[in-house]
Amino acid sequence: MTAPREDLGRVRCSLVGNVPAGSWQTCQLTYTSGFAGIDDTGSLKLVMRYATDCGTPQFDDPSAANYTSAVASNGAHLALRWDVKDNVRPWGKTLHVKVLQGYLRQGETITITLGDTTGGGPGWRMQTFAEKTLELRVLVDRFATYVYQPLEKQPEFRIVAGEPVRLVAVAPSLVSPGRRFDIRWRLEDCWGNPVGRSRKMAHQGFPEAGCHTVEVRDEDTGLEAETNPVRVCVDQPYGRFWADLHGQSEETIGTGTVEEYFRFARDRAFIDIASHQGNDFQITDAFWQHLQVVTAEMNRPGRFVTFPGWEWSGNTGLGGDRNVVFCSEGGAIHRSSRALVDETAAKEPTADSVEELFDLLEGTRPDPMLIAHVGGRYADLARHREGLERAVEVHSAWGTFEWMLEDAFGSGYRVAIVANSDGHKGRPGASWPGASTFGSYGGLTCVLAEKLDRQSVWEAYRQRRVYATTGVRIGLDVVTDDGMPMGSVIDGGGATDPPAFRVDVQGTAPIERVEFRNGTEVIGVQRPWGSGDVGDRVKLLWRGATVRGRGRQVTWDGRVQVPRNRITDFVPINFHNIEKSCRRVGTNELAWESITTGGVAGVITTLARPRHGTMTIETPHGRFRVDLARLGPRGRGWDLGGLGQRLTVCRLPPPDGPRDVSFVFRPRPEQLHDGDNPLYVHVVQEDGHMAWSSPVYLVR
Repeated sequence: MTAPREDLGRVRCSLVGNVPAGSWQTCQLTYTSGFAGIDDTGSLKLVMRYATDCGTPQFDDPSAANYTSAVASNGAHLALRWDVKDNVRPWGKTLHVKVLQGYLRQGETITITLGDTTGGGPGWRMQTFAEKTLELRVLVDRFATYVYQPLEKQPEFRIVAGEPVRLVAVAPSLVSPGRRFDIRWRLEDCWGNPVGRSRKMAHQGFPEAGCHTVEVRDEDTGLEAETNPVRVCVDQPYGRFWADLHGQSEETIGTGTVEEYFRFARDRAFIDIASHQGNDFQITDAFWQHLQVVTAEMNRPGRFVTFPGWEWSGNTGLGGDRNVVFCSEGGAIHRSSRALVDETAAKEPTADSVEELFDLLEGTRPDPMLIAHVGGRYADLARHREGLERAVEVHSAWGTFEWMLEDAFGSGYRVAIVANSDGHKGRPGASWPGASTFGSYGGLTCVLAEKLDRQSVWEAYRQRRVYATTGVRIGLDVVTDDGMPMGSVIDGGGATDPPAFRVDVQGTAPIERVEFRNGTEVIGVQRPWGSGDVGDRVKLLWRGATVRGRGRQVTWDGRVQVPRNRITDFVPINFHNIEKSCRRVGTNELAWESITTGGVAGVITTLARPRHGTMTIETPHGRFRVDLARLGPRGRGWDLGGLGQRLTVCRLPPPDGPRDVSFVFRPRPEQLHDGDNPLYVHVVQEDGHMAWSSPVYLVR
């Protein structure tokens, strides 16, 4: 006989109401046992959703952060254990409290203190992203059978944004001369949460062609920012629209409702195009239908374009992660499995391998598009269907994955290069990584479409007229001398004179270099400055991953020293997690904690004597010395194994350098080979942000 729910006991939480994101708190949970109590070796589970990035509980050092204790009212011994993945998804993060050498009767209590400060610790660091209802779910194993039952009423409170520390202003990337346009802007706290309402201001426009930015100031806080580059020109066949097609909400493993997800993309991130990508094995037929109702309602041509979709989340051995996006509502869902849904709630036939997925989707209507990507699992690009799988995601909040391009181009595939957030924190289009396993700011895709409507945007993806960025709105144009845009296929025949390419870049920060590539081979480099322009700044950069799949994080905790010299200033690169800082520890020394998951991080130093002595870098991967007198703009580098793990040091020109670069590049015949030559541009800014154009495929 099953006991009534009220017999399971109850729990009371000391945290209620609004709690600032990322703040230090003490959270006391008091469980009062029900009719059966808890038997000897029975236990409680306190479980949290996968997406949360609250501080990890620890039980050994009362003076340190996130110290957690537990006590039973009757003196029973309690054993505590933390496991990041020990409950059914998405409630995987688990604090175990096991009763030993005793038991609990009805009415006796267990008090868990997350962020116990009695030993001098600062408390428990709260989740870094805003959420209307952060739930701490308590499960009880009363009979020591390892069968857990959830309490009827669970503790929850609201995570709200902290104080504003920056302003983010967004303008259209392309406008006509004399045309008025709107600038939208928001305030953010130190973790990237929007503070207060979004705002809009009208701009009268610019009378002549050129590239401009606009300064925006919030009078209440005094915070200022400049917009992304606004390119003013005439006779452009395509607009520039910004997309994030990849993220999840709380109906699967993310945060917030699907309605809140799309509203954030439109009203907070100010992007133009969005899709939702829930893990298929968590999507019921009812939610799939609801999602399509939402995308249809949110789609507004000329303002905001939405596409329905889902993620095929098959094991890597079965093909790995693919986004499935449809041009309109009405598409089927073919799950990789029914791992977390009942067959009665998920009736469509499954696609048990990626080949089955290809077969079930190819030639169907509405038109589907697959995007290969890296999440927890990664797409195996040895398994591909040309024309159906149209793009590769080179960057997301999980990291940067240029090895995906190497796989695709090495196999002769014709794909677009895109970037998305793959965010789980309810912030599509403006996806800060927070303090968990995500290592990068989420990406964006710029879509070169005739109009902002589904048909035009879909055609742009189909024609590969898109480019990827690491989340900033870099302007990028790559066009052949006869007007063929990125994504085109050109029959080069036996021509000995390859086409010339006009490249125009408008950066959001000073540009370090622009690479022209054939596949993954760099065949040309353009810098907006020469070797004689370098000054007193030295850039130290680290990058890479350990493996393709889960557990790819690389630890780079270290320091840099310049003996008998001084570091007069420094600028950290991609230190998005404020708990992992780059800081001064002396006049000639910096120290940091940093990880990469395929992307880049680093620091730009300014030296009192830029060509004097040596620079010494210490990391877990070794100790490296650089002779500053011999260091130039091309720098030095060390390959450190793993998956693209690399440390580089180079010299930079003075700050506030050129942000715009325009040039013409013509590949030499010997730089081309028979078959497809995927010719594209890779932009690298000083601040670590990057962009990739989709290739022009020159066939010889």
